[in-house]
Amino acid sequence: MTIPAHEALLPVDGGTFRRAMSRLAAPLTVVTTRDATGAPRGFTASSTTAASLEPPLLVVGISHTSSCHGALSQAPEFVVNVLGRQHRAVAELFARSGVDRFAGQDFTSWPGSGLPCLPGAHATLRCVARERIPVGDHDLLIGELVGVLTSESTEPLLWYDRAFRTLTAAL
Repeated sequence: MTIPAHEALLPVDGGTFRRAMSRLAAPLTVVTTRDATGAPRGFTASSTTAASLEPPLLVVGISHTSSCHGALSQAPEFVVNVLGRQHRAVAELFARSGVDRFAGQDFTSWPGSGLPCLPGAHATLRCVARERIPVGDHDLLIGELVGVLTSESTEPLLWYDRAFRTLTAAL
């Protein structure tokens, strides 16, 4: 089947795309690693999704302008912490720039690795970086899961309509 080209179709601008995507509810995560000096690094991500079951792979999008971009571009491993309602303050802090995101936070180390992980997260996913794909103004980090921790937690924390939400608040 051939689809005719339409010269009248124009790309959507970034602001319009952002408004449209704000209507897509997304789980919130905090992605963490250690940089080349061993310092903990992390950021809040709403663009995290499963990519494959065999092997188990996930994808995390990170902006080229993120303060963690350099660290995650070089890190051999990273951790995805899936947030619950009780982690709202953590999500807000890790979404800010120009602050020490780990100061005063209750992060521990993944056993045997030193990778920062958040106790009480719905799921904590340890990944080996398999691929980094530049796409527009982001890189897609492909991670292969090498460890999973889960906990009984409260309801999930979501990003919807440019705000932190819970399932109860969204209904």
